[in-house]
Amino acid sequence: MPPLAITAYTATTALGRGRDAQWEALRAGRSGLRRNDFGEGATEQARLDAWIGRVEGLKHAVLPDAFADWDCRNNRLAWLALNQDGMAEAVAELRARHGATRVAVVMGTSTASIGASEEAYARLQGDVFPTDLRRAIVHTPHSLGDFVRHATGLRGPCLTVATACSSSAKVFAQAARLIHTGIVDAALIGGVDTLCGSVLFGFNALGLVSSQPCRPFDLHRDGLSLGEAGGFAILERDVAADLWLCGYGESSDAHHMSTPHPQGLGARLAMQAALARAGIDAAAVDYLNLHGTATPANDAVEARAVADLFPERLHASSTKAWTGHTLGAAGIVESVFALLALARGLMPGTLGSTSPDPLCGAQIRFDNADADVRYAMNNSFGFGGNNCALVFGRDDGRRAAGA
Repeated sequence: MPPLAITAYTATTALGRGRDAQWEALRAGRSGLRRNDFGEGATEQARLDAWIGRVEGLKHAVLPDAFADWDCRNNRLAWLALNQDGMAEAVAELRARHGATRVAVVMGTSTASIGASEEAYARLQGDVFPTDLRRAIVHTPHSLGDFVRHATGLRGPCLTVATACSSSAKVFAQAARLIHTGIVDAALIGGVDTLCGSVLFGFNALGLVSSQPCRPFDLHRDGLSLGEAGGFAILERDVAADLWLCGYGESSDAHHMSTPHPQGLGARLAMQAALARAGIDAAAVDYLNLHGTATPANDAVEARAVADLFPERLHASSTKAWTGHTLGAAGIVESVFALLALARGLMPGTLGSTSPDPLCGAQIRFDNADADVRYAMNNSFGFGGNNCALVFGRDDGRRAAGA
């Protein structure tokens, strides 16, 4: 496919606000995980025994008065993330350059603002929501996309993708199609998900949450750590840039509601399609940010698919022990990590993991490494077999490959 320029990007996670905070924590091996302290008024006994990646300051953050109808934890995090790394200014310039109707908004989320709905039901007044939560938009999956559209003044197509944990990886593919078909000239893409009871106790009900900080691909891994995050990027065509979206691949293996295909069929198809669209061989990839949730089955399946496709020289790792699994925001956050690998030459390891699983290939790395990265990939896999893989490249890397 014709590559698309990435002219701005940012992420806000438990590691801090903006790209520098992410890079500094990755470089230092400093995790953002903490013992679960989430839940208004919850006693220690009522809280889930887990570790979480919580973003500081959201409880007391307030949206500007003009956006009060969208106020909720998820949209507060969206606003916070949108105002890092000059992203808001970049969007304003994008709007002026292309026109508001020629820029799409494509957002990814898993649970959107369901936390506001939980609160509304907890505070029912008879059979109706309390007055301050009688705002229909925050009780829909499209709450995020609608908020970002209004907050940025963009008037092109506005979509919210909700394919569980692959949501904000798939926004790259969705936006690429809108741009390549000529519907728009550029897109603001991103993803936001925040912690709430449905997330914490829902994943715990599936037996997927560890009582310890997660250890992806470790022999003794026993489950994930949940987190929250927000991130954004701008995609454009026909402009100069240092970083590029070179390819995407999607698949839906539909093997099971919450378990991947045991041979990694869907994961392999997504990665192969991304490489094919990028026009490169697997051997050209230097860094792969794995989905790597630290659940026993998912990590084993992904590692098998990676070993089948890539040479042993590949540096592949999971960064979820830094941020927690941020669900619908994982795609954009871990794409930012892949872009940082390209821009700054740091390939993160797999924090907290110390005992390699002999069933995982040599591609799985536990230690950070410095390298001249020309191509980086990101895997994001969701419930129901909703898989997405992305290939990013530096400008000189694309020229070297003849792109």
